[in-house]
Amino acid sequence: MRVCDRKSESELTAFLEQLPPGVDTVLGGYDETVLDGMAAVYPSPGVYWDDPLLEEARRRGLEVSSELDLFFRLCPAPIVGVTGTNGKTTTTNLVGRVLERGERPVLVGGNLGDTVIDRLDQVTPGHTVVLEISSQQLETIAEPRTQVGVVTNVTGDHLDRHHTLERYIDIKARLPEHVRPDGWAVLNGEDAVTRTFAGRTRAQVVWFDRLPAQPIKLPGAHNQANAKAAAAVGQVLGVPEPEIADAIASFEGVEHRIELVGEWGGVRWYNDSIATNPVAATTGLLAFDGAPLVLIAGGRGGGTDLSGWLEAARSRAAAVIVMGESAAAIRAALDGDRVVEARDLRDAVARAAELAQPGWVVLLSPAHKSFDMFRDFEDRGRQFKAAVREHHGA
Repeated sequence: MRVCDRKSESELTAFLEQLPPGVDTVLGGYDETVLDGMAAVYPSPGVYWDDPLLEEARRRGLEVSSELDLFFRLCPAPIVGVTGTNGKTTTTNLVGRVLERGERPVLVGGNLGDTVIDRLDQVTPGHTVVLEISSQQLETIAEPRTQVGVVTNVTGDHLDRHHTLERYIDIKARLPEHVRPDGWAVLNGEDAVTRTFAGRTRAQVVWFDRLPAQPIKLPGAHNQANAKAAAAVGQVLGVPEPEIADAIASFEGVEHRIELVGEWGGVRWYNDSIATNPVAATTGLLAFDGAPLVLIAGGRGGGTDLSGWLEAARSRAAAVIVMGESAAAIRAALDGDRVVEARDLRDAVARAAELAQPGWVVLLSPAHKSFDMFRDFEDRGRQFKAAVREHHGA
């Protein structure tokens, strides 16, 4: 076994301590020679699927696979897969809570939580596995065969990796395409792209948007859609209706997804760091029933159209605080005296506290990736929460 990483040994100390004896390591950078003597390559999800090293591995006849591909091949239990541009994490967690009210034990994972391959020994044929599956993961799975495949919505994202919207859509369509013929494709009939997936599956199609409203604590119409998707999965898998409703009504939400940080001086602070694209961030802007808000946004761009989000920011935000690589471009596009540029996240929090008035909302909903200033969106969200609490002495 050989482990390769561009990071240095000093940056990977904790990880290296977990490796079994005898593992060969190549750290601080590598080239095609790391493929010598190898039978298979398992890249991390962050490695582009058309990376030159992976293309060379394929040219040499090596197997190029992934952790989730291996899990699909070995998993003895039926799988519920959830994908979509936005809402998939909340929906995955909601589905898990709903199915826990049924008769089968449930394991939840995929693009969230601990690595599922490390928990494979916990899974029996009597389990149900619920997986959030990103586009980066879907393209690596040879046969993402599920009993239920849920697609929340599809809008352009990660085009820096997938290159074209058509390619991105085709990757998302792989989930309903591979649902077992005796299974269910749970789709959003209100989404133009997702509607087309009905013609790309052999499974029974369930339109979750046609379900009645579900009681849920989380704000926004998008969370009502997430709740309907989870309810649809519960219904097709035989969970009693009262249990479905109670599981959804008691759900408190997911970290970084319009997460209430707290309220100080009549101002509510929300962490929506998961909103790494303009569609997700627009959803956050529209979630607060007209309450005036201060928006904190910016970061690294992802090659997506910002026009709809900019329009929502103009109409919904009383003030916009921008930061990161995109700060100057956003400020120029909004072109107003309500736009303030912050040095960093702490400065953004301080400026937001000065601007917000009682009854207002402060919302971190960046519409951009986090990698210019943070390790990932989770790191950004946790630093935001810490800065807000520190600012208020909480």
